[in-house]
Amino acid sequence: MAFSWNRHRFAGGALALDVANSVILRHDDARRRDRFADAKTFEAFVEGANRHCAERERFGVLPPVQGPARARFIALRESTDRHLRALVSGSDWRATLPALLSDAAALIEDRTSSVLECETALSALRLAADPPDGRLRICGHCGWLFLDRSKNRSRLWCDMAVCGNREKARRHYARNRISEEALQ
Repeated sequence: MAFSWNRHRFAGGALALDVANSVILRHDDARRRDRFADAKTFEAFVEGANRHCAERERFGVLPPVQGPARARFIALRESTDRHLRALVSGSDWRATLPALLSDAAALIEDRTSSVLECETALSALRLAADPPDGRLRICGHCGWLFLDRSKNRSRLWCDMAVCGNREKARRHYARNRISEEALQ
């Protein structure tokens, strides 16, 4: 099955979160997959962001990536992920902030950085400077970071159509299995 950057892949609610979520199953070393490891998939990310990213009105149309400094961009992705997870989990976010600031500054200062790199850095800095109170979450199913924009701040999954359904199906089958075992 061919991979595509569909709406679900941009469920984070901010460009920096969508970039951080480019690592699938980050918490599971055996099944972890980095979508940016493949150059074509990385380049296709821009097209997906132009169509599906929640912040696309803020940054406008992103041009195609022109030879990004991949190592620096990946460093920004990882420092963004570490810092925002520290904020959500209540860990010492002061320990992760210097790396995020350094990685973002390196990309913004470099005149050869792509628009994607600069906009991702700015998105990460906005989230770090003013984290939405109680709205930054980690998906209970896949572990992605997302902004909970529900009225009552009760969203548990990055995307109800994917992770929410999978989690509800898992609980349903677990309940039925317990019921069947009790009858035997």
